[in-house]
Amino acid sequence: MMRLISKRALLLSVLLLLRVVVPAQTFANSNLTIDSGYLISFDGTKIYYESTGKGQAVILVHGFIVNGQSWKKTALYNDLTAAGYKVVILDQRGNGRSDKPHDSAAYDNDAEAKDIMALTKKLEIKKYSAIGYSRGAIIVSRLLVLDKNIRKGVMGGMGSDFTNPQWPRRIMFYHALRGDSVPELKAMVENVKKQGLDPMALAYLQRSQPSTSKEQLAAIKQPVLVICGDRDSDNGSAIELASLLPGASFVTTPGVHNDANQTKEFSSAVIYFLQKK
Repeated sequence: MMRLISKRALLLSVLLLLRVVVPAQTFANSNLTIDSGYLISFDGTKIYYESTGKGQAVILVHGFIVNGQSWKKTALYNDLTAAGYKVVILDQRGNGRSDKPHDSAAYDNDAEAKDIMALTKKLEIKKYSAIGYSRGAIIVSRLLVLDKNIRKGVMGGMGSDFTNPQWPRRIMFYHALRGDSVPELKAMVENVKKQGLDPMALAYLQRSQPSTSKEQLAAIKQPVLVICGDRDSDNGSAIELASLLPGASFVTTPGVHNDANQTKEFSSAVIYFLQKK
């Protein structure tokens, strides 16, 4: 049965999206160089990426209506480099400095996960861990299903609702961004336009957003950390999501959806998980 979203809860999450402003942090490890460039992906789409450090590779997968640079506003980005990891960020197709195709098919069939897999080959990364937050956690779930080279996965700010291919929240965002009247999301659409983002590309990302079935989640063998703000229920139950993954760890961190991943507590929990044997 389809789970309905209350207008009040949806409006609150949109208002939080518009309200939270986080000052950029200074890159703590200034002696490390950042290599940047473009991947020409499997279908010719250009994907912007940055890489720093030389240790075990960790790929950070951003959420919706942001880009890879958003990770630099978190404690985790600096802490990972300080801990000796090779840290890779990218702008997923439709975002940031990457291409934004206006062809809906360009976002189908796990295109975003395929971009990341192609990027690991370009950077000659044989094994890696992936950390996704919000919508990025959904893409990490696809990597866990599709890529044998992923060591560990972190799914942050995500509950179990995305396992439903007809997730009402996803469908509402798609219709709002393509220009249909969705009063509850009017502020979100205005924010997208104010930032100079591409509403049609974002709409196609929602249209083609993958779901990972409960059966697929149950077959994942890699260690997974599900981590969520203690006041975040935007995307369903994170505890339920953890229960769908064999042997998954579950941690809460202070915060609502739009700021829980920026905390020192989030960073500490993720690094502890990555370092655990």
